Amino acid sequence: MKSIADFLKFVFRYRYKAVDLIMFYVSMICALTVLVHIGYITNPQVAKHTKVAIIAMFYGLFLLECFRTSSSIFASRRIVVSHYSGLVVISYFLVIALSRLSDIAWLDYFTKDEWIYFGIGMVFLSELSKSSLFFDNFYFNPTILFVISFIGLILIGTVLLMLPRTTLEAPLGFVDAFFMATSAVCITGLSVTDISTNFSLFGQTIIMLLIQVGGLGIMTFTGFFGYFFSGGFSFKNQLMFGEILGENKLNDVVSTLLTIIFITLLFELIGGIFIYFTLDPTLFESSAERVFFSAFHAISSFCNAGFSILSDGIGNPLYRYNYHFQVVLVLIFILGGLGFGTVYNFYTYIKGKVYALICILFLKKKYKHKAQPFSFNTKFILLCNAVVVVVATGSYFLMEQHNTLVTDKSVMGEWVTSLFMTNASRSAGFNSVDVNFVSTPTLIMLTTLMWIGASPGSTGGGVKVTTVAVAFMNIFSLARGKDSIELFKRKIASESINKAFAIIVLSVLTITFSFVLLNFSDADKPMKALLFESVSAYTTCGLSLGVTPSLSATGKMIIIFTMFVGRVGMLTLLVAFIKNTKNKSYIYPTEKLLF
Repeated sequence: MKSIADFLKFVFRYRYKAVDLIMFYVSMICALTVLVHIGYITNPQVAKHTKVAIIAMFYGLFLLECFRTSSSIFASRRIVVSHYSGLVVISYFLVIALSRLSDIAWLDYFTKDEWIYFGIGMVFLSELSKSSLFFDNFYFNPTILFVISFIGLILIGTVLLMLPRTTLEAPLGFVDAFFMATSAVCITGLSVTDISTNFSLFGQTIIMLLIQVGGLGIMTFTGFFGYFFSGGFSFKNQLMFGEILGENKLNDVVSTLLTIIFITLLFELIGGIFIYFTLDPTLFESSAERVFFSAFHAISSFCNAGFSILSDGIGNPLYRYNYHFQVVLVLIFILGGLGFGTVYNFYTYIKGKVYALICILFLKKKYKHKAQPFSFNTKFILLCNAVVVVVATGSYFLMEQHNTLVTDKSVMGEWVTSLFMTNASRSAGFNSVDVNFVSTPTLIMLTTLMWIGASPGSTGGGVKVTTVAVAFMNIFSLARGKDSIELFKRKIASESINKAFAIIVLSVLTITFSFVLLNFSDADKPMKALLFESVSAYTTCGLSLGVTPSLSATGKMIIIFTMFVGRVGMLTLLVAFIKNTKNKSYIYPTEKLLF
């Protein structure tokens, strides 16, 4: 008995990585079996056997996790942070096992097979994250790693979308699956097929998960789960995630990572609840279908993805005049488009006000208010967005008064439609009005709004509203003979000005390049539609004049490339693949150029 105890201590002190690796491969086999069962097997007899095998694997993983966690606790003589994930998994397995083996009424809900699939997926995700804090054996530039992570996620999504049970009709071909996966991961919303009618629930769920992970970035998710399941970050991990998240202080890397996840899930949950109560219950066969609808649109709108499981999108006759539903969507994708920093600034401000109220009313003590609750970036972003929202909404209302707005049943409805269309065109990609029917001036405005896009640090695309604002402010400063831009008693760094113009030039070049190539690959399509498609793809907006499904295979690949470049950023790609030059210890004489 003593020798067994000594052996366990040796294994879990010095060979714990080997134990985790074994668990990883076992969980991966189980997860792949679940994937094949759900997405590939259509024969009922074969499906029956694989279901039995999956249940056996589920209990097998349960026993392995129990053995590993208990032995590790025994070897270390105490419960540490790294044991928490195992205890959570064991608790989950116990609930599912009790629901199937006992007659307890409140546990009947957990007898569905989906909970077993979710449990196996959770174990595999935890093992993947453990083995991956993950990148200690790699020496990639973090920017390159960021790009590779998106490519990897797109390829995984492509494989999943090619499974036979993803669609209700014929399975998607490689190009179409690749297009849909890229559009979902790059949170664009362009589609070569109608996901509301051609995709099964399984396929729609894959799209929703790709949107969620793609919206936040797979590195953010991997870092979050890796930190949770392994109990911490190494110094190298902190450096890597600090550069990816744009966080200069290493001590704040973990908190920033957790904050991004928390803020996203919180607002998606709140948005989903509001969406749920704006829906007509008679349009759904069950509450579960209504919940899924709410969750899908909350995630799609907060991530500014533009995907909808409604036929004809928000313009569907049953939802076209549900203005409460549209207002909720607008609020969600405006929040998602403000950027995590700005949303977190709002969150801390509201939390501070609530705490101050509690201090005054209940704790009977003074609360110290911050002198500047909103940062310079937050003020600038809010000002830019306010100008764009007011000007764009008013312009749409005036220009479409005798065109697409005539079908709205009230003045309030006209303003809601104007607000929805202008803000959705900036990046969200939803449309309650068919873009083909808007007037030419309005179409030009919508194209411009797509190019402007959302705010920096958000899930939205475009060149970003602050970039355009800085460029215009610089023009006015030059016209006034000033050599700097000043706002809110602050001077904007010349580095920011240079970056703004670089982003603008690169966006124009990329859109032009994509447009020219589309004119070669799909010369039979109208030039206006191809230009609109190019802008929509680069800005990850998702609005279309209807030519996407009819594009040639080459045209689809061009749009795929444009979506990827637009999501990752042309400047990011240049930084990732162009080697840095060594800093010089000397400076050349300055000369002025003629313009």
